[in-house]
Amino acid sequence: MIYELRIYTMFPGKLDDIRQRFSDHTFRIFERLGMQVCDFWEDMEDEPKLYYVMRYESMEERVRQWEAFIQDAEWNEVKQASERNGKIVERVDQIFLKRAEYFNRAL
Repeated sequence: MIYELRIYTMFPGKLDDIRQRFSDHTFRIFERLGMQVCDFWEDMEDEPKLYYVMRYESMEERVRQWEAFIQDAEWNEVKQASERNGKIVERVDQIFLKRAEYFNRAL
């Protein structure tokens, strides 16, 4: 199992736009494409950032899912419409993780 921490940094004033895009469209598109979001966070200091973790069986599955997402007609329509007044996401940082075998989940 592979996990990907995705950190989105938005352009100033665009945090509400990304919230709306995820809540109204992106989560549903992810689900339709079989993409698994484990959890989702916002910055406590009100920085224009979102953090979420995706889960994949393999790196190959990750590549397939993101290629399908990027080519998805609905996603491309949503992205274009949501960016009518300018781009929303300034930068996406990705960190790939694997579960530590010694971690005791019962703690």
